[in-house]
Amino acid sequence: MTYVTRRTTLISGIVGFGGLALGAGKVAAQQTSSAWAAFDASHNVNPEKIAPYKARFGRIKPLIAIVGLNEGTVISDFCIPFGVLARSDVADVISVSVKPGPVKMPPLTFELQSTIDEFDHHYPDGADYLFVPAVGNFRDVSLTKWIMSQSVKGGTIISICYGALPVANSGLFNGRRATSHYSNEAMRADLFPKVKWQKNIRYVADGKVVSSAGVTASMPVAVALVEAIAGPTKAAQVANDLGIDGWDSRHNSDAFKADPANSDMPDGKKQPQVTVGIPVENGDDEIALALTAEVYTTNGVTTAVAVAATRAPLRLAQGLILLPDVAADSTGSLDRTLPPLDDHHATRALDIALADISKVYGRKSARHVALFMEYPGFKG
Repeated sequence: MTYVTRRTTLISGIVGFGGLALGAGKVAAQQTSSAWAAFDASHNVNPEKIAPYKARFGRIKPLIAIVGLNEGTVISDFCIPFGVLARSDVADVISVSVKPGPVKMPPLTFELQSTIDEFDHHYPDGADYLFVPAVGNFRDVSLTKWIMSQSVKGGTIISICYGALPVANSGLFNGRRATSHYSNEAMRADLFPKVKWQKNIRYVADGKVVSSAGVTASMPVAVALVEAIAGPTKAAQVANDLGIDGWDSRHNSDAFKADPANSDMPDGKKQPQVTVGIPVENGDDEIALALTAEVYTTNGVTTAVAVAATRAPLRLAQGLILLPDVAADSTGSLDRTLPPLDDHHATRALDIALADISKVYGRKSARHVALFMEYPGFKG
């Protein structure tokens, strides 16, 4: 299997190319080559716009699917667009797993609402929009076939961050403009040379394919879809609820690349030494939980687990089912437990987590996470 995520690329320095492992030195060498140079989209005069929604099949609302690979899916890439679109109430949003059973979204585990087979049975005409997050194995055959089938049925495919890899693997980006996380610029150009790769842009909309850049770009692109479906006034309301200032596509990813003097790059060969419990209850916000979990999993010092009253499944605010890791009466093995989630504004959870990382584990660790997530709000 080909396991590539932004975390393995950035932290371990090993990138899988169809089963061939290339060390960090090889990757670095590729990133100095001019052969793969992506178009600098900061020169674009006009911001990107997702095409306005056109109703199909007599649907009152568009149907949006967000697919996860059971063996491994990046938590924020999945939960953020799910949370944004579900809370907006402009669409019917369904979480879909490739196979039956739990979906691992490190460090947590979820049960989704449908499998791809069940989705196809209930919605033979397909989704209007399909979100594809970063997954562990971007060459998974079942996932690739399903992405292609949803496109053939007329759906718009939207990749989040490293989710560009499975979409590119399907061939749907060939001849079209697309983007992804800054860390894979060389890799994606080498693997998928027929794609017109872009950099320094939050998201790219090229007809029926849309792609987003780094972690926090998932919020603007999700709000951009709200605008395409329901107009700018509704999109502004959703953005305000999230705590983001806007959803423009303009962005400078180069500003978030590695900064060794001011940030600590974790050593991928070492296991995190601190286990942090994230308390979770029924009704907690998916976005706040995902952002908190990602921060405490990418700093190189800590890993995180979900703590609940019992280990019984929990239903989160927008319907995702979380499988807790630890019951509240069994937290003796944890090094510390965080305060309850703050979900008034989803982005506040990110600020709280980064501030805690900075205070407890050092500013450089927090800055690394902010760079990794392409988050400009960290001021620590």
